[in-house]
Amino acid sequence: MSTDPFSASIVPFEVPEQVRAFAEKGVSQAREGYAKFKDAAEAHNSAIEAVFSSMNKGAGAYSAKVMEFVKANTTSSLDFAQELFGVKSPAEAMELWSSHTRKQLETFGAQAKELAELGQKIATETAEPIKATAAKYYKSAA
Repeated sequence: MSTDPFSASIVPFEVPEQVRAFAEKGVSQAREGYAKFKDAAEAHNSAIEAVFSSMNKGAGAYSAKVMEFVKANTTSSLDFAQELFGVKSPAEAMELWSSHTRKQLETFGAQAKELAELGQKIATETAEPIKATAAKYYKSAA
C-alpha cells in the first residue's frame, strides 16, 4: 500500500455538456461586451479630444477677433482725439463728436454681430464631434 496521497486514484470529474456550453456562452458574451465597451470608450475619448481641440481653436479665433476690434477701436479713438484738438469752434467740436459717436455705435453693433456669429460657429463646430458620436451610437442601438 502506498502512503503517497497523490498516488491515490482520483475520480475524474466531468462537467455536463449543457453547463460547459452555458459557461462558454457567458465567456463569449463577456468578451463581446468588453470589446464593445472598449470601442465605445475609445470613440468617446477621441470625441472629447476633438471637442477640446475645437474649443481651443475657437477660443483662439475669438480672442484674435476681440483683439482686432480693440486695436481698431483704440485707433479710432486716438484719431478722434487728434481731430478734436484741431477744431476751431465749439460747433465744429459738437459736429465731430456726434459724427464720431454715430460711427462708433455702428461699428460696435457690427462688431457685436460678428462676435455673436463667430461664437455660434465655434459652438456648432465644438458640438459636432459629440453629435457625430451620439448619432453613431444611436444608429447602432436602433
